[in-house]
Amino acid sequence: MLTWDGGTLVAADPANARTVRLTPAAFHHYRYEQAIADVSGKKREPTVVGGLAVLDADGLVLLDLPGEWRGWEVARFASARGVPVHDGPTGRPEPVRVALARRAPGWTRLTGRSRPRSSRRRRIAVLCLGVGGLLMMAYVTATLGGVTWRGLSWLGRLLLDVVEAKWLLVLFSPLAFLLTPLRRQLHRGRARRGAVLGPPGGPFLSVGRDDVLCVQPGPPMAADRLTIGLGPRDVASLLVYRYESLRGLFVFDVNGRPLRHLPGPWPPEDTHRFAVRHGLGCEIRALSREEYSDLTARVGDALP
Repeated sequence: MLTWDGGTLVAADPANARTVRLTPAAFHHYRYEQAIADVSGKKREPTVVGGLAVLDADGLVLLDLPGEWRGWEVARFASARGVPVHDGPTGRPEPVRVALARRAPGWTRLTGRSRPRSSRRRRIAVLCLGVGGLLMMAYVTATLGGVTWRGLSWLGRLLLDVVEAKWLLVLFSPLAFLLTPLRRQLHRGRARRGAVLGPPGGPFLSVGRDDVLCVQPGPPMAADRLTIGLGPRDVASLLVYRYESLRGLFVFDVNGRPLRHLPGPWPPEDTHRFAVRHGLGCEIRALSREEYSDLTARVGDALP
């Protein structure tokens, strides 16, 4: 919920008990398509991402408000205080993502949705139900024989026709609760060896076959793939930057052109280890406001 307090914008997020007060120079009403992939990595129909960004005088994002915002309501609300509204470009999504990743110091995001809380008791209960179900199936099958097994098989095929197999696996298999911590531990081990860079849930970087740098934003977003080499659009080096309270990573080509901007914390030691292993240059330094503004504006694509 947005309201005015004189010339101050008040953004309230009751679902998370947060309120932000700031003075906007402009609003950015955006909408773009985001590529989506399934669990196997195959691309599916893109989803539409929309929202409203609050900008400072230099065009940096002070506040990101993802969701559906009607254009005429935004225009009327902004005109009450004489604040201009910029509509995002239509067509290619890259310019919109670049603009949204140009965060200002103190940047924040309000979603209006409370974060899902998976309680320990609930996880234990689901695990016990899954194990109990497997034990019951084994007992019934061993006691009543093949007729019962054929009945259970028929019921299983019926469920597979109605519900996707991957969701049945996630909801009812206790192995999912055992494999998730194992996968995270294996990912951390690969990160310590420099094979990957970033947390298990994403975003993280990895190098696939034929020297392809994969940028994994995290599910369900599709991965971005860049070739490592000496071409004008090939990945050649990484820059871990710090600008006031902001942290992030730039991916450069051999000519120093920024190809990707990935805001967020990227451990310098892990980044250096990853770059050395894959033959990439690596730089770690603080940026001035001019450098930060220039690089975030010239980059080819970004992860908001």
